[in-house]
Amino acid sequence: MTEKVIKTDAEWRAMLDDEQYDVTRHAATEAPYSGRYWDHHEHGIYTCVCCNTPLFASDTKFDSGCGWPSYFTPLNPENVKEVVDRGYGMIRTEVICNVCDAHLGHVFNDGPPPTGLRYCINSASLRFDATPDLTEGTSK
Repeated sequence: MTEKVIKTDAEWRAMLDDEQYDVTRHAATEAPYSGRYWDHHEHGIYTCVCCNTPLFASDTKFDSGCGWPSYFTPLNPENVKEVVDRGYGMIRTEVICNVCDAHLGHVFNDGPPPTGLRYCINSASLRFDATPDLTEGTSK
């Protein structure tokens, strides 16, 4: 795994816009169908907005109909960690960047084959790197 990225709250605030900061550092959620990547179909890699860790490949992205970018598997499972989230009267599995502890979204067991998982990720927690040589097609 990559070395942990640790910054002060002031450093995170200085490098992120308000929505990115609220989502990644305070586990907020952007409104459905509002993020820049929910209907994004370019070939490439989605990285963490806080530390640029590669998280998801475009060929694992699919249209789940939920209004957030959805992927059926992370690019490298070591780059994400999953923790129990008991907020808002629910029990869910939160997805966090394993390098900088940024909140990314949640994972659910209602995704497509081959994993059956749906990583429901906030666009505000992602950057996109168009690298067509690293991926082959997209699942939509």
